Amino acid sequence: MGFPGLEAAYVWISIPFTMFYILGLWGNVMLLYVVSKEQTLQKPMYLLLCMLALTDIATSTAVVLKTLFIFWFNFKGITVGGCLTQIFFLYMVSVMHSAILVTMAFDRYVAICNPLRYATILRKGQIAKLGLLCLIKAVLFILPMTLLLSRLPFCANRVIPHTFCEPIALMKLSCGDITLHRTYCLVIVFVVSVLDLSLIVLSYCLIIRAILRISSKKAHQKALNTCTAHICVMLTYYTPGLFVNLAHLFGQSIASHVHIILVNLYLLISPMLNPVIYGVKSKELRDKLGKYTCRM
Repeated sequence: MGFPGLEAAYVWISIPFTMFYILGLWGNVMLLYVVSKEQTLQKPMYLLLCMLALTDIATSTAVVLKTLFIFWFNFKGITVGGCLTQIFFLYMVSVMHSAILVTMAFDRYVAICNPLRYATILRKGQIAKLGLLCLIKAVLFILPMTLLLSRLPFCANRVIPHTFCEPIALMKLSCGDITLHRTYCLVIVFVVSVLDLSLIVLSYCLIIRAILRISSKKAHQKALNTCTAHICVMLTYYTPGLFVNLAHLFGQSIASHVHIILVNLYLLISPMLNPVIYGVKSKELRDKLGKYTCRM
């Protein structure tokens, strides 16, 4: 249904949505292009950043295209198969995104705590394996949820007051018992969020301990600077995500269209900001991006 109650403003709402999507798409595609062209950028940190860019593109695309069809053409219909497909890809990519952030924290840990072995521990082949593990983890978590949802019996009411399909909204349309489905969804959110954040916190505790052992203040600053971009990306991903989930669980007084707007902005703004954050914080990447942008 899009944003129930705001149908008259769909054309105006579509303008920032389209702008955020195009900016995010352009930034992430440019990042992928520059890293693929520049041999000096084909390091573990930038290869992981490319994986993050791919998940950002997939996340925003999975949501925005369907939303724009609602805004521009009033095309609100979707099959059950299409709904399940959207749920699978959107949430699979979200879990993979979180797993890549954990891998990036491990990359920073090795770079600071074991710099002499960095090149041998994190080779290109190892990065590819870590990326594959992130994908396998995401599929193993989300595929059972999608299969469970596919077995739900649906009632006459098949209206989802949202811009995209989400598991809770689909469960509410069912005539059957959804206890198992709801429990599994909550377990996924808890396990993925808590486990991934715990691993990231552990990595940064070890990093801080290693930094404190360094006597030089200049070395302190340099070590911290290598982590700044990753910390900013984590904050733009986990903080709004936590706020949106808390608002969904406890913000019954919040109007439905406000919640839907917040969810959509969360899925659009983070992919748009990530290339900017790394472009600003990494001089090496910033210079290369500037060179290719000027050519265009």
